[in-house]
Amino acid sequence: MQDQQQRRSLDFRFLAEPTDVNFGGKVHGGAVMKWMDQAGYACAAQWSGHYCVTVSIGGIRFIRPILVGQMVTLNAQIVHTGKTSMHIYIRIVAGDPKQNRMVETGHCIMVFVASDQAGYPVEVPSWQPQTKQDYALEKYAIQAKESAQSLDKELLAALSEKE
Repeated sequence: MQDQQQRRSLDFRFLAEPTDVNFGGKVHGGAVMKWMDQAGYACAAQWSGHYCVTVSIGGIRFIRPILVGQMVTLNAQIVHTGKTSMHIYIRIVAGDPKQNRMVETGHCIMVFVASDQAGYPVEVPSWQPQTKQDYALEKYAIQAKESAQSLDKELLAALSEKE
């Protein structure tokens, strides 16, 4: 059980660099999204033991800007599994490393699917919530999945209508 809990999450930690900034002098949202994808992939691959592909990213919230020189930590953790999919909650915190005070700067839910060498989906180990927070995050992931599926159906219906 402990091994499974350890494989369930990971932290990426690094300093925001000058090459990461946008014209406003803050870290570019695209750079943050790249970091999310990297952390999510590492978490999914660690959990499944397979190569994984990003299926979706949802609920991205940029709460506060990240500044050059701040220590950035992305915590990625499995919060729901399907047969071949893994829903990963990513929380981003940042702050001045000299002050040891980190604040949340954003979060999202990402879905990855494990695949074999030919690119076909493979089954992943099942994950079950253990704590109150686990149950809340799993509920959030399931609601995000259901909402995305509903929006996809609406879009497909609208696009298939003849004018």
